[in-house]
Amino acid sequence: MAADTRILVNLHRCTGCWTCSLACKVINDLPDEEYWSTVRTLGSGEGIDRPGGTWPNLHMSWMPIWSKKCTKCAPRLAEGEDPFCVKCCPNGALKTGADVDAEIASLRDKGFRIFSLPAWEESRDGIVYASKE
Repeated sequence: MAADTRILVNLHRCTGCWTCSLACKVINDLPDEEYWSTVRTLGSGEGIDRPGGTWPNLHMSWMPIWSKKCTKCAPRLAEGEDPFCVKCCPNGALKTGADVDAEIASLRDKGFRIFSLPAWEESRDGIVYASKE
């Protein structure tokens, strides 16, 4: 897949704010009950924003997940603009475009693991994750 169509997610920068999901809803005029992207909490597995571990050693992180319905804002990409989720991310956790390969190399050099979700997740192709864990 070409670098300009992939979305790189730096999980170390994601704060679980759901801005990417809400941006997607707005730009695609989705009904209240429909999401093309969601944010999974990586913690106890018991629900949204529930930490794992035991006090005082709690841990929690987040992972945006795009469904197969995601178009990566194809009209915006055709105009040379970032997908709306990438544009709206307040923490710079999402990247797309020609610099994705260089960013992946830089993150690998810093010890990040680079991966995509397995097919059984039934998520959108072309989403690449970077994690320190």
